[in-house]
Amino acid sequence: MPRRAASRMAYKPLYLAYLIYFNRDRDYFECHEVLEELWLEEQRDPLYKALLQVAVGLYHFRGGNVRGGLIMLKQSHQVLGRYPAVTLGIDLAKLVREAGEYAARLEAYADQPFDYYDLTIRIVDPVLEEEVRIAAESIQPVVPQRRGPQRPDRRKNERN
Repeated sequence: MPRRAASRMAYKPLYLAYLIYFNRDRDYFECHEVLEELWLEEQRDPLYKALLQVAVGLYHFRGGNVRGGLIMLKQSHQVLGRYPAVTLGIDLAKLVREAGEYAARLEAYADQPFDYYDLTIRIVDPVLEEEVRIAAESIQPVVPQRRGPQRPDRRKNERN
């Protein structure tokens, strides 16, 4: 049986970028940017929105916004829990469990504060793993990471 042409990708480039920004760079703002674009392309698929919300929840909590982190992680946990354990080439069951645990800890944060920590999305599909590896070669980390939307001319104005 002939192999499928190597040039045909199984996963969308925006999804690959999301995984790279999430796992390699821990850049949850860029995760939001690329996955929002994919979510819109995919007719507002709730799966992509929930994956986006995991990143936004971590972004909020890392920035000190406990309530925002809780809301996003709780919502993502509820939606992602409806999907199969392995979805889009990732161990979604692990992410669902971890997002739920994070949300529960954030609910109790006032009484039991804890330090921020990252999550990692485990890739289980070897095709996805290879596509992420290849895509990572051309996706440079955003340094410094953006903290919010910026107009293109903002940096120029900040130098003056």
